[in-house]
Amino acid sequence: MSIFQRMSGTVLDIVETVVVALSIFLVVYLFFMQPHQVNGQSMEPTFLSGEYVLTDKVSYQTGEPRRGDVVVFHAPEAAGCPQGTGCDFIKRIIGLPGDTISVHDNALYINGQALPEPYIPPENYTKAGEFTQGGREIYLGENEYFAVGDNRPFSSDSRVWGPIGKQNIVGRAFLRYWPLEKVGLIPRVAYEGFSR
Repeated sequence: MSIFQRMSGTVLDIVETVVVALSIFLVVYLFFMQPHQVNGQSMEPTFLSGEYVLTDKVSYQTGEPRRGDVVVFHAPEAAGCPQGTGCDFIKRIIGLPGDTISVHDNALYINGQALPEPYIPPENYTKAGEFTQGGREIYLGENEYFAVGDNRPFSSDSRVWGPIGKQNIVGRAFLRYWPLEKVGLIPRVAYEGFSR
């Protein structure tokens, strides 16, 4: 066998490996999980701008979002993202279908009960937005979720533009993979005294 034949065989092996790897990546990306970059300060201190997370796109096909899940979703029209940018937000699900939500006294109230949120620093005051002004109670209908950022003073979220629909949720952020010193699973939050 000539050197040319050996080299062409090696090149073909490399090309085949790259094509298979790209095919697997595309299938995983399109159907199972997707990388997202955190942009902005709305989820500080939980996530900082520039960090990367992997989003599970499958779980909500068979199950429902849970209270406390960090999710990525397509920004609602009222958020004012530039047309055609594919603007996605990362926020925390606080309210579930059937819940009544209100914002007052530096807290989110679910069905009349203040939600304990240990991940919110005391200096991050929770105030109402345009949608929840004046202690207004919002009832969440079927497939509606109330999503807010952890950095309450600097988050445009459901307090401002209302609930998000399940159809707009891309998936649950389940793994932070950048920066390397913070690599790990994103823990789920359990709220004492709250079901679901």
